[in-house]
Amino acid sequence: MGTRNFSNYDRTKVPNAENMCFGIVVSERNAEITKALLDGAVKTLESFDALPENIHVKYVPGTFELVYGVHQMTLNDGYDAVIAIGAVIRGETPHFDYMCQGITAGFAQLNATSKVPIIFGVLTTDTLEQAQERSGGRLGNKGEECAVAAIKMAKF
Repeated sequence: MGTRNFSNYDRTKVPNAENMCFGIVVSERNAEITKALLDGAVKTLESFDALPENIHVKYVPGTFELVYGVHQMTLNDGYDAVIAIGAVIRGETPHFDYMCQGITAGFAQLNATSKVPIIFGVLTTDTLEQAQERSGGRLGNKGEECAVAAIKMAKF
């Protein structure tokens, strides 16, 4: 089975984003990875004509804090979609499992109750190398995928 680039998508099926406004909340934890994801998201939004002044980026200290940051952005009536960007890399303790479970539950609840679509761009990997492969490496860039999802969900 060959390597699949998950960032491949049909550009003709993505609406124009010229009149859309996006919020992006980025975790400062694992900054090498989250910066690459953010760069991919912004580049992709702009490639579908989102205006730079309509892409608002805020930072939170860690991945768990993304839930709060995204929730605050959904309270602003100006966003068509909000993207959460983070990376949790497995360590030697159960912390990874608790973090992933809490973050996923938080975003599931927010998505079910928010009037604004929330895009879950949090990598959960066993190694730094796996995170690098999904943030611009051989498996694509999850940030790009999130941008496409945000545009599509904003038009839902």
